[in-house]
Amino acid sequence: MLFSHVTYRELYVIKPYLYWAGVVFFLLCEQRFSYRTPTVSRSRRWLANIPLSILNGTIYHFLYTSTIIVLILAGQEKNFGLLNVWLLPDWLKIVAGILILDFFIYLWHLLTHVLPFLWRFHRVHHSDLNMDVTTGNRFHLGEFLFTGLIRLAVIYTFGIGLAAYILFEILINLVVQFHHSSIRVPSWFERAWALLFVPPFLHRIHHSVRIRERDANYGVIFSIWDRMLGTLTTAVAQEKIVIGIGSHREIGQLGFWRLLALPFTRNTS
Repeated sequence: MLFSHVTYRELYVIKPYLYWAGVVFFLLCEQRFSYRTPTVSRSRRWLANIPLSILNGTIYHFLYTSTIIVLILAGQEKNFGLLNVWLLPDWLKIVAGILILDFFIYLWHLLTHVLPFLWRFHRVHHSDLNMDVTTGNRFHLGEFLFTGLIRLAVIYTFGIGLAAYILFEILINLVVQFHHSSIRVPSWFERAWALLFVPPFLHRIHHSVRIRERDANYGVIFSIWDRMLGTLTTAVAQEKIVIGIGSHREIGQLGFWRLLALPFTRNTS
């Protein structure tokens, strides 16, 4: 095994530090290579985004982390799940596990836009009036908990291993921070990166107030799912993108407590 039981415990100890190191790094990059000038107060947005991030991460850790690890170890011991049954090299199981997890997050993300009940929760994420690295974990707790259930089901069904799961968790944090960041990236790099992965310009389109643009580019780590399933959109003038949702255009509507109540309000546009 690539990771021993001791190693995964050590990785889970440093995982929050990697997350916050990423936040600090991309915030510094945003100061040095800013993509656009903020239209609303950063501090007011951060007073909602950062507490949501801390709340979600803490509750997710206590509710799901131990369960996921136990499920993975039990699956490996009893050969539950497709990847535990198939005779594949360890490295290929890791790659397959990451691809499987990312594909199902793509499908889940698409459903949060298609199904009105799920959109009620997901619009908390899209309601941010500007994008920066803190937007990357601006989610309603309800959506975070639903996502944990999806991951449990995928891990159990496919027999995702510890190495694949831990690497996926680390990767997804870093790439989400990257493509939400308001940083100016060379166009040649973004175009090359977009062949497989999700650069900021693709995800900026996804956060557009225009519904036809918002309902595209669902990929999280990989852009290949959007290409394969016809949900990729690139031909949008980046400088004309307005971030947010049409129903909530005032920063006063988007404080921490208002965001927690947002799924239970009537206006769902």
